[in-house]
Amino acid sequence: MMKVFICPDCGWMRVVSRRKQVECFKCGQWQMTLSKIDFVKYTEMSEQERKDYADGWLYIHNRKSNRIHINRS
Repeated sequence: MMKVFICPDCGWMRVVSRRKQVECFKCGQWQMTLSKIDFVKYTEMSEQERKDYADGWLYIHNRKSNRIHINRS
């Protein structure tokens, strides 16, 4: 089964088949995050749609981490 991972730091997306620990070759992040998009949907997306997905993913997840950081202060 093919899985799509996304880097939580830079948004780069990578497809793997068997690995559970996936590193980002673009920025060096040790552990990428499994995305909720499936492989078929990913392959049907254009390059611009993939970029938009990654940008939206980064926006949502960075926003959540910023809220947690603000609440702790």
